[in-house]
Amino acid sequence: MMSPRPSASASPEGGGGASTSRSVPTARSTPLQVIHILGNFARIWSVYSLYNYLSSSGDSIVGFIFSCLVPASVIFLALQKPWKGRPLPNSQVVPTVINGGILALYFVLWGKGLLACGPLVALLAEYAGAVLGVLSAALYGRKVNIWKKIAGLAAMLLAYYLLANGWATRTHSPLYSFGSESLEKGTQVIGMKEMVVPLTAGILSALRRVLARRVSLKNQLKRRLHAINIASATCFLFPFAMWDTILGSASDSIVKLQFPSWTYLSTVLFGMVLIFYVDNIAEEKLHLVFSSPRHLTVSTGCIIVLEILYKMDFSLLGFLLCSVILGFGIFEATSLERSKKSPLEAHELSNGSFHNQLPISALPS
Repeated sequence: MMSPRPSASASPEGGGGASTSRSVPTARSTPLQVIHILGNFARIWSVYSLYNYLSSSGDSIVGFIFSCLVPASVIFLALQKPWKGRPLPNSQVVPTVINGGILALYFVLWGKGLLACGPLVALLAEYAGAVLGVLSAALYGRKVNIWKKIAGLAAMLLAYYLLANGWATRTHSPLYSFGSESLEKGTQVIGMKEMVVPLTAGILSALRRVLARRVSLKNQLKRRLHAINIASATCFLFPFAMWDTILGSASDSIVKLQFPSWTYLSTVLFGMVLIFYVDNIAEEKLHLVFSSPRHLTVSTGCIIVLEILYKMDFSLLGFLLCSVILGFGIFEATSLERSKKSPLEAHELSNGSFHNQLPISALPS
């Protein structure tokens, strides 16, 4: 007896119901994609504004970040009210408080890296957390694609090596071959030794996100715990900010910051508060995690616009080459067993959409 033939709409390769069902979410997600792009642009704009301010004023980066964390923690606590509603268990509160210490250390290293390497390198170094995908594959037994992950790690190291040697700058890039006007002030080659600080900050940031995701996968609970996380980071950073302000004492940054400036307000509103909700929406609704090629593409476009607007020492071709290599490295370093998945599942897994259903070893950072 012959078995009935499957209908076209039921076939995963057919153009029936599958394509229709996926076209609707794509159309509905367009406003969310616009919000994600605008939110990331605002955050990156605040980073360039912060770099210009700190490099010209000489203020303490630790004191500045602490003074931004104080109102940011107040805003999060006022919005999320973690003390209301269902009581949070200690199994979630205690790891969140400890995670605040990691967040505080990240902010310190990120600020130091921003001043030492500039905004372009500091922003791209945030994607160094994708190396956690390689470590998870080595430690938790996912050996199938280990060589792909190692190749991804090598590509990432190559991209950061080129960035450290000035390939994204007009002064040192061998790919900059047009334009004869001279720069008023060229940048120095950074070197891999200086790159260690922002790269470490990027890995810490990814570790913080992974730990926060493991504590709670529910969206509303995640927001309440993030308010505790920011408040905890503020408390951890307080003694270091006081020490840095008192001993580093040519800087009276705490006094200056009593008068709000665009740099201060944009860092608080765009760089700390808004970006959390934007990334949360992107992760929950668009299935777009931070350390992914899609997220890097958005950041690359924003960086190009702001490098041109701020008239930085910038080589477009060199920067695009570094970004492409970095994106390939992230794609391979966070890859899963695509060969065993259906075409649709492989596409979604490569974009990090199944991170909530995966064990910790497969979590993209």
